Amino acid sequence: MDNIVSIVENNIFDGDTLNFAVADRALDKIATHSVDYADIYIQQGIYETWHLDESMVKSGSFSTRQGFGVRAVSGEKTAFAYADNLDKNALLNAADAVSKIGAQGQSARVRVQTASPKESLYTQDSPIKSMDALQKVALLYKIDKETRAADVRVKEVNAVLAMKYEHIWLSRFDGRVHADIRPLIRLSLNVIVEENGRREQGSAGGGGRYTMDYFTDEKITSYIQTAVKQAVINLSARPAPAGDMTVVLGSGWPGVLLHEAVGHGLEGDFNRKGTSLFSGRIGEKVAASGVTVVDQGNIPNRRGSLNIDDEGNPTQENILIEDGVLKSYMQDETNARLMKMPITGNGRRENYASPTIPRMTNTFMMSGSYDPQEIIESVDYGIYAVNFGGGQVDITSGQFVFGTSEAWLIEKGKLIHPIKGAMLTGNGAQTLKHISMIGNDSALDLGVGVCGKEGQSVPVGVGLPTIRIDAGLTVGGSQV
Repeated sequence: MDNIVSIVENNIFDGDTLNFAVADRALDKIATHSVDYADIYIQQGIYETWHLDESMVKSGSFSTRQGFGVRAVSGEKTAFAYADNLDKNALLNAADAVSKIGAQGQSARVRVQTASPKESLYTQDSPIKSMDALQKVALLYKIDKETRAADVRVKEVNAVLAMKYEHIWLSRFDGRVHADIRPLIRLSLNVIVEENGRREQGSAGGGGRYTMDYFTDEKITSYIQTAVKQAVINLSARPAPAGDMTVVLGSGWPGVLLHEAVGHGLEGDFNRKGTSLFSGRIGEKVAASGVTVVDQGNIPNRRGSLNIDDEGNPTQENILIEDGVLKSYMQDETNARLMKMPITGNGRRENYASPTIPRMTNTFMMSGSYDPQEIIESVDYGIYAVNFGGGQVDITSGQFVFGTSEAWLIEKGKLIHPIKGAMLTGNGAQTLKHISMIGNDSALDLGVGVCGKEGQSVPVGVGLPTIRIDAGLTVGGSQV
């Protein structure tokens, strides 16, 4: 990681426009006032995206962006300023602006050794440079050709290939200096099939903090098979039943329900403000026995992983719920300080123009002991939600609604036929209490998750084992 610090510093500081002395002067302006926390966050990024539609690569974009954000925190007050350049005068003016937040009296700073992990969780190589433009275009055309060849009913193929490569440099008012190099890739595939005038769609994709060689022939084939299979299954789907019934959730991406309905409610700011259903409930039983929920930002190469969070704190495994008991919240420095709780490495921001807030990284439920097939066979009547589409949640009430993209009717322990239009509604806190069986197949999604909060979007991972939920979920369908 010391090598990463050197690489990023040499890339960002040119000696004239911006250098260490200017950054230190900016923090000194803030440190002359009484603040609980302050930092300068500098980011340089390269971004590239290619779109395929109607068997043509219709667009490609390449952009660079750089800038800084200056932040000072005093109590619950935050002052924040940013600029879309690395001009030293802009940085000093921003420091002047945010320094007004506190009163006189902050002690001087001393630059200290970085506290970053010894080894990076992911490659330092640029995914954008790992494959040239012609190869990227050829990859998309290959996906189109193979997808259409997979089934004669395929009518439309849409694929998006996105890459980014960012250098992050952070200087804190306590003298700590950190840096990170963050690659990220994502391939999204959407397929539309048609039969007898009926059209249905399926989707798949993946990615993570890799270079482009991650997308092997085997992975591409698996994405195509998954998307086409989902679309074809939906061709024979019947209207979903409606009412309160037993629901089985599949492993992997259905963890997005856990992320939205439970994960956000365990972020520190909502709990400090008392707006979460989990506020003040540390040590209480909030879920069924056997339910263990973890947020872990240090899993190698995962989409939601970071060497350090955006305040310079190493990411880690945080056990949020253990065997049904609430153990902790996810914290950035400000909320941890105000709540007198440990910092958990969950301070995140979308970019230099955004202030840091508590955010999830890779959030998932741990495995249980049941075989997934055993869970399905235990259900007399209900639905099996294999995959999800969109959803939303109200943090204050915990109420959520999610649509399924692939689901099946279960009768007497067997999958009878696929169903269409199933919407799951419920309350996150209540749903946790009605989990009766947990599968031994916990898995993270394939690397496509994006989380939105307060207007900021960040990459995340979600995960779940196959689980049986006996009550607390209502299936909204057209067939009573």
